[in-house]
Amino acid sequence: MTEQTATSQTPRLPKRDALSAHWTLDPAIVFLNHGSFGATPRSVLDLQQDLRRRMEEEPVRFLVRELEPMLDAARGEVAAFLGAEPDDLVFVSNATAGVNAVLRSLDLDRHDELITTNHEYNASKNALEFAASLSGAKSVIVDLPFPVRSEEELIDPVLAAVTDRTRLVLIDHITSATGIILPVARLIAELSTRGVDTLVDGAHTAGMLPLDLGRLGAAYYTGNFHKWTCAPKGAAFLYVRKNRRATVRPTSISHGANAERTDRSRFHLEFDWTGTVDPTPWLSVPESIRVLGAMIPGGWPAVMRRNHDLAIRGRDILCQRLGIDHPAPDSMLGSMAAFPLPDGKPTAAPSLFGGDSLQDVLLEKYAIEVPVVHWPANPKRVLRISAQLYNSVEEYVYLADALATELRSGN
Repeated sequence: MTEQTATSQTPRLPKRDALSAHWTLDPAIVFLNHGSFGATPRSVLDLQQDLRRRMEEEPVRFLVRELEPMLDAARGEVAAFLGAEPDDLVFVSNATAGVNAVLRSLDLDRHDELITTNHEYNASKNALEFAASLSGAKSVIVDLPFPVRSEEELIDPVLAAVTDRTRLVLIDHITSATGIILPVARLIAELSTRGVDTLVDGAHTAGMLPLDLGRLGAAYYTGNFHKWTCAPKGAAFLYVRKNRRATVRPTSISHGANAERTDRSRFHLEFDWTGTVDPTPWLSVPESIRVLGAMIPGGWPAVMRRNHDLAIRGRDILCQRLGIDHPAPDSMLGSMAAFPLPDGKPTAAPSLFGGDSLQDVLLEKYAIEVPVVHWPANPKRVLRISAQLYNSVEEYVYLADALATELRSGN
């Protein structure tokens, strides 16, 4: 959509924050969907392009001779950001890859049970059910409420589902469809006393909330950098607690499986090279951490606080305009907020990602990019807003007006 088309067919678009100059986002789109795929600042893209140029100038030198020390340096900076030891971290392409690596590494049998919740990201839930099916293990889906009023509403149902057959619980740190911060520290501690490991799907956490993985205590934690850390697409991490590292392997088995080297851990040998890929997203993460942390005074704590406050403002605007109660307490939201909408059209065919036709209407008529997904199942649906430094309060006012108009018309 060009700027000319947008202004001729839609109301005057609201202005973004002045910090949007750091990004390459289309000025003809009101972009309120940072949570899906993120957006990378210009200077980080410039660094990645320079790394790609170096790689293509002499691929063997870059990938064979230079890559390992560059990965180690990047891993060290990332570990400090995540509160982890470098030995416990590997890079992966996305959180889904991290979830799959852990689940496929479990030695399951038909007597075992794996637990997740109805809020879990669909791709990760599919991975859990597939891993269970390979051995005849049982997958258990726990229903958690939304709207939600307290942490106990999220903790008690999970713990009630645990049995002496439970091997692992897969939980989101921040849910994708509903934007809720789950009380993962309390859940990990409670599950640990029951002898149950936790795999945390932290797809949205790095850059939205402070992380101290060493203190958190999860057996496994995976998350993206391309979302709230604003790194290039294809940058994510997998953390494995020291006493679980020997059993976790990548889904693509490659040269590291029989490497005779003793200068690196088997964990790094296998994950750092699963075959020829473009490693520049991983190598760009430290620059992304620096760039975002320097955009406003106060560094990363200020970035996280500002995005949270903006998400709360956006939520308040939408709730007031639509006449609905807050779906969750402020303390259970980060930089996203979701809202249950009136049921959609049951016959509408969702996209691969579960999008509702209202999402297309908002884009085509108002130039608003915001997710409307079928959750927990069609025709039920929720709309989720995101708040990143480039967004402004005026954009949420504009969305609220457009949404009220479309819901009145039956969309």
